Amino acid sequence: MIASAVLNQQLLEYLNTSILLLDTDLCVIYMNPAAEVLLQVSGRKGAGESFYDLAWESEADKKALHRALKTGFTFTKRETEIILHNARAITVDYSVSPIMHPESHSPCLLIEIQGRDRLLKISREEQIISKQETTRELVRGLAHEIKNPLGGIRGAAQLLSRTVPDNSLDEYTNIIIEEADRLRDLVDRLLGSNQLPKQEATNIHEVLERVCQLVAVEQVGSLHIVRDYDPSIPEFISDKSQLIQATLNICRNAVQAMVESETVKPTLKLKTRTKSQFTIGNQRHRLVAHITIEDNGPGIPAQLKDNLFYPMVSGRAAGTGLGLSIAQSLINQHNGIIEYDSEAGRTAFSIYLPLKLA
Repeated sequence: MIASAVLNQQLLEYLNTSILLLDTDLCVIYMNPAAEVLLQVSGRKGAGESFYDLAWESEADKKALHRALKTGFTFTKRETEIILHNARAITVDYSVSPIMHPESHSPCLLIEIQGRDRLLKISREEQIISKQETTRELVRGLAHEIKNPLGGIRGAAQLLSRTVPDNSLDEYTNIIIEEADRLRDLVDRLLGSNQLPKQEATNIHEVLERVCQLVAVEQVGSLHIVRDYDPSIPEFISDKSQLIQATLNICRNAVQAMVESETVKPTLKLKTRTKSQFTIGNQRHRLVAHITIEDNGPGIPAQLKDNLFYPMVSGRAAGTGLGLSIAQSLINQHNGIIEYDSEAGRTAFSIYLPLKLA
């Protein structure tokens, strides 16, 4: 049975794959609704426009389309970045197939585009969560191996200080005890809190205002704080103290980076919004709070970007490298995640928290 033209049209309209038809000048003849959504332009406005006015990749790829028209060969590109007409960059897979127009019988190009940003984001989040869990298990095992001999060293130093008659040696036994305590505290900080999150009604803006008070006091007025809050975000169930700690760690890192780099007019911007039907890792949530913490500091060094949430990784000479690792762990305990985007002059950390409504 041969499908009718009406049925073919309806099938194209319902496809999730973006479909475009280009003429020999690479101008749009047709685009289905999925393409309108992906390219962020209506079919009526896009019709007749040059494809590369709507989505630019490179001059070489433009030549590749002309070459496909000339030779009749198909080709596919994977995970390539294109720039939309509104300057937004998206990652896509696309296939190009030269065909004959069914009505005019003139050569044209059929382009099938699949957006990859969502899948890449899910994959990246799963990797972050997996890395965090692996790191946590590694640190737990390491902490156990360190704390046991530390307890023995400390106890032996205490016994030694009591049995040695010469009080002048107390200085050395005290150093052993103090350094054993310091290492124990460091291991405890690496482990983070071993308590389950408290379940209490939380207003995210109360959390952020508490953090603002703390960082503002520490900088004695040299910091400009900008607030952009969505007052419609409802209260949700969480551990308020853990959220304060996680947010404070991010804000302190941002402020310290701005201070050390002597940033002109250091500014910290806190923004809240909600996202519906949002996926974190492989789990979809009906409603998620999105907290953005943005600074105008020097940005994150390129060599640290892939390992930023690992313990003991820091871009500051005086940093311990524990703040972001602990923050990610605390947010993970709330089934959320922390991501970031950084370039010179701008760094933005995004906290995504599923809203378990009170």
